Amino acid sequence: MGQTFSRIYDAVRAVPPGKVATYGMIAALTGAASGRVVGFALAACGDPAVPCHRVVDAAGRTKKAFDVFASDVQRRLLEAEGVPFTPDGRVDLALCRWDPLAG
Repeated sequence: MGQTFSRIYDAVRAVPPGKVATYGMIAALTGAASGRVVGFALAACGDPAVPCHRVVDAAGRTKKAFDVFASDVQRRLLEAEGVPFTPDGRVDLALCRWDPLAG
């Protein structure tokens, strides 16, 4: 798992501010078995240089795992970077999904 987690962390570090990736997208980019493995890796990440908050689920939903000390932490971090949300509280993936192939 160590090399897989390292590849996941490297991919997440590449997601620029104002953009998001999905768990499945990171899995596909890194050869991880599934988006769930990406979630495990991000939950275990202790490196503040890995912007874990820029990874959301396939529907653009944020995760409660960020809300340990306050509610809506992931959303507030993303909004501070200019990430738009839909009226129902999901990240607007049409506007801010990261394209790793775009230079």
